[in-house]
Amino acid sequence: MKIGVPKENKDQEFRVGLSPSSVRVLRENGHSIFVQTQAGTGAGFTDEDYRSAGAEIVPTSEVAWNRELVVKVKEPLTSEYKFLQKEQILFTYLHLAADRKLTEHLIDCGICAIAYETVEQPGANKLPLLTPMSVIAGRLAVQFGARFLERQQGGRGVLLGGVPGVKPGKVVILGGGVVGTEAAKIAVGMGAIVQILDVSVDRLSYLETLFGSRVELLYSNSAHIETAVKEADLLIGAVLVLGRRAPILVSRELVKQMRPGSVIVDVAVDQGGCIETLHPTSHTNPVYVEEGVVHYGVPNMPGAVPWTATQALNNSTLPYVVQLANLGIKALEVNPALAKGVNVQNHHLVHPAVQEVFPDLGN
Repeated sequence: MKIGVPKENKDQEFRVGLSPSSVRVLRENGHSIFVQTQAGTGAGFTDEDYRSAGAEIVPTSEVAWNRELVVKVKEPLTSEYKFLQKEQILFTYLHLAADRKLTEHLIDCGICAIAYETVEQPGANKLPLLTPMSVIAGRLAVQFGARFLERQQGGRGVLLGGVPGVKPGKVVILGGGVVGTEAAKIAVGMGAIVQILDVSVDRLSYLETLFGSRVELLYSNSAHIETAVKEADLLIGAVLVLGRRAPILVSRELVKQMRPGSVIVDVAVDQGGCIETLHPTSHTNPVYVEEGVVHYGVPNMPGAVPWTATQALNNSTLPYVVQLANLGIKALEVNPALAKGVNVQNHHLVHPAVQEVFPDLGN
């Protein structure tokens, strides 16, 4: 099969769909890989690295896109819509619940769009291709939050770890899944006071075995959220509802009651966000101040650490890419987990969760 790897166009998105080592594996399986020039430069991979692995370097996005299977990291931007083709397979993060325009275009063009974030193995929300980036985003959330709490960055000047004689900063995490757990690990390591709120008692019990008394674990309801958010120096949104838009858990009125210069980092922003006042930002302009609170809403946070993130992503996606390359669309029949990743196929919106978000687009 002919596989295209375009350079990512999203603001300061330096990850790349396939690493040179992944290209080598695909070549060993008899496939041809076409990598856009400098697609991997930001992640530390040169064109020569790809040539050595067996790829052909192509000059433009259009040439890279003109393949049977296209492997990316982020969703196609408006400028890339013209490259989408009928019966082509696109394998990337899509997050369609927050992007009606892209959803409509994918339906219209007849592409088979498979989303990393909805590939699902048997069991309770086992999301093998979302997990590695969730780990990175959770860890970065505290790293970025700590930076923007600095006074020079617009924050209230709080050191999360505190010092002897001065209490540490308080980190409140909404959601105890992968993102929330990883954020808590970093926050605890920095010496902050940490609270996690989650609606699953089973998950809270697991987190207790992980953190013991180092983290305060609360059942997530409106009363607990209100109390916790008001006291937070750093509020992290870490809510995930598979395929659906994230629910709004923090209203504008509640944001108004936070201390001036507090920071909100909403990792759920690529699914619409769980904070009413937060909207997507970019790595170039990552924050804005609203109601006196610093808001960080970069939807591609792991793009800040592309060397790590590209390899972590490829470690998880490569077996699926190989299967798609070897079997084409028949891979969906062989691999139920991959089939669950299909969001759009044959001019139809097929993923049940995304259908609930856009019921008028049919199935």
